[in-house]
Amino acid sequence: MDFPVIGAPDTGDTAWMLTSAAFVLLMVPGLAFFYGGMVRAKSVLNMIMMSVSAMGVVGVLWVLYGYSMVFGEDKAGIVGDPLQFFGLKGLIGGTYLAGEDEAGALVDAAIPLVGTIPATVFVSFQAMFAILTVALISGAVADRLRFGPWMLFAALWATLVYFPVAHWVFSFDEVTTQTGGWIANKVEAIDFAGGTAVHINAGAAGLVLALILGKRKGWPKTPFRPHNLPFVMLGAGLLWFGWFGFNAGSAVGSNGIAGATFVTTIAATAAAMLAWLLTERIRDGHATSLGGASGIVAGLVAITPACSSVNILGALVIGVVSGVLCALAVGLKFRFGYDDSLDVVGVHLVGGLVGTILVGFVATEEAPAGVTGLFYGGGASQLWAQLIGAGAVLLYSLVGTAIVALIVKYTVGLRIDDEGESLGADESEHAETGYDFAALGGSSMGRVPAKEA
Repeated sequence: MDFPVIGAPDTGDTAWMLTSAAFVLLMVPGLAFFYGGMVRAKSVLNMIMMSVSAMGVVGVLWVLYGYSMVFGEDKAGIVGDPLQFFGLKGLIGGTYLAGEDEAGALVDAAIPLVGTIPATVFVSFQAMFAILTVALISGAVADRLRFGPWMLFAALWATLVYFPVAHWVFSFDEVTTQTGGWIANKVEAIDFAGGTAVHINAGAAGLVLALILGKRKGWPKTPFRPHNLPFVMLGAGLLWFGWFGFNAGSAVGSNGIAGATFVTTIAATAAAMLAWLLTERIRDGHATSLGGASGIVAGLVAITPACSSVNILGALVIGVVSGVLCALAVGLKFRFGYDDSLDVVGVHLVGGLVGTILVGFVATEEAPAGVTGLFYGGGASQLWAQLIGAGAVLLYSLVGTAIVALIVKYTVGLRIDDEGESLGADESEHAETGYDFAALGGSSMGRVPAKEA
């Protein structure tokens, strides 16, 4: 079969996928608010800029060669052909609108397709996944990573780590090209929307980068409290909203699979939020807004790989387990001494592992994926596939990230110096502040002298 297929797109599927792509892009500013509210006031702009900058860096790389590396013809089982669709070659062109030919005969639109949608729409949808994955890493290194080196790291990591892993997981044989990735087609691990390629990948990268970068000055004795919890709640809400495009959009059509994944995403996320809050209540004596927001994200992360393979009961199980385990996992950094600033490891790595592995237990044949897990009499074959997929991505991300981070460290440097860290990343890296406290205090000319007051 020749790729891409030329034909007329389905208008309903196309409309849903355009909407879903926009939903997923909205997750990036949502993440920026979520992370930005969790840091101190003197680093809020830097934290937001790390997410926003990923949109620029990865967006350019994606249309040049990233899409081709992910969905091009498989090369040696490692990556797609980077030249096959370089600059989106062959994906833009054709008859875009129905009309008449020179003889006056009616002709349909005929453009490159992926399934039933224009190839360009599929390119755009998948671009948002790449952008978000890179942005997720930044939360692990808040307050101490220089902005320029972050941009270089983002470009190298996307090229050397994300694009190959996404090829393994998302590139299915004879969908976008003849031969796709080995995890999707040979291992047949289920990862509907990115539990491995996005969350395990980013979580492992965050851990490695935090270790190589080192701890924040004063951590863990100095409290690093969130400076703006309303920002955190707003970010969590935007993430939940956008995640429907992330999960239901991965159906690549306006169909029953999209509906099923939409509702399992609701169920798991709601259960995870409640489970996190209950865990906090039992452990600490009170439930917090930060915990509620974190529980939402943990549930979203965990249901991402599993949303097409579980029923409502399975979604609730995944939500509860991820809510409890992620709430407990965020404390591991104090036990083991790694400074994961905003709990990327505890939420994304652990949540991604939970959701991916639990598919092997709670998948049911009645769900769209049509596989049966261990608890439904399916044996251990699917569980084994899930473990291989998760383990391979985890190992590759750990090693690949270490190589990229060390290259950046020993060429241009990674860390803000002590003076800059004390001043704050906003001032030292961007010469800006998120809040103009001097203006809020007013000028001396407007004050009433003490003797006249």
